[in-house]
Amino acid sequence: MSATGSGIGRTIKVRVPATSANLGPGFDTLGIALAYGDELTVVVRDAPGATVEVTGVGAGEVPADETNLVVRSAAHVFAQLGRRMPGIDVAATNRIPHGRGMGSSGSAIVAGVMIAAGLLQSDPEAPVALTEEQLLAFATELEGHPDNVAPALFGGLTIAWTTEQGPRFKRLMVHRGVAPLVLVPSFTMSTELARSLQPKQVPHEDAVFNVSRSALLIAALTQSPELLLEATEDRLHQNYRGAAMPATRDLIGELRSAGHAAVVSGAGPSVLVLSNGPLDRMQAADFVAAHHPDWRVLTLAVDTKGATVETTPAGAAL
Repeated sequence: MSATGSGIGRTIKVRVPATSANLGPGFDTLGIALAYGDELTVVVRDAPGATVEVTGVGAGEVPADETNLVVRSAAHVFAQLGRRMPGIDVAATNRIPHGRGMGSSGSAIVAGVMIAAGLLQSDPEAPVALTEEQLLAFATELEGHPDNVAPALFGGLTIAWTTEQGPRFKRLMVHRGVAPLVLVPSFTMSTELARSLQPKQVPHEDAVFNVSRSALLIAALTQSPELLLEATEDRLHQNYRGAAMPATRDLIGELRSAGHAAVVSGAGPSVLVLSNGPLDRMQAADFVAAHHPDWRVLTLAVDTKGATVETTPAGAAL
């Protein structure tokens, strides 16, 4: 394994957005990036290994050493490329809630991949620039599927799929009339548990139903937001998971009955509302504040940039 040039004192700054996957009918395929994310500053040090200092979500709970998911993800990239990762000190300011269906694990993985990309590209001895395909492949290897990591990496609305050659994605611009709202409860949900509740087979009519709604959802998100309520109908996963998070299920039912396009965000238990304009979003937010004050209301925009990385050479002014 060849060594990466030291460049002690190099600084890498990474920002990664939260995401919401599935969006109702687009199970394991569709995802959207949200303008609400984690920021990390990494400094290359002389000693090997890693330290992680977390402010905000996860402080005092997530590992503070090489076992941290961010560091493990960066190390994975270096190992796959046959390079030795330098020692790093990581300072993370986390905003994405953990275990709430907003892509926290996927965002941590993407953060690590982007840290590796920044370190490799700024290597003073043998710089390497990773392609979009490599970034997605590394992140998917770690996450298991690309629906969350694709929007975290590239922003906007993404369609993700896998081929024999690896994961692929298509990024689309979201119509400016789409106004996301995320409702976050105090309780968490295990992604593994949520997936275990789904049957391995579904009725043919349910499969056809979701194919039609997924196709319609692309049109609604990119061209016709007035179709969002119908386009977010689902029969593949949300009903099966409802018993494990009844508060989420009931809130979605109330919002949809009131005309709001509410769905489970990722594996849950947060709720994503894809509103048709600011007024529709404000009405949904007011409804939740009045009837479910224990839910945190996040009025967000679609993140159009995805993960970003900035590098500062050793000794340069920050």
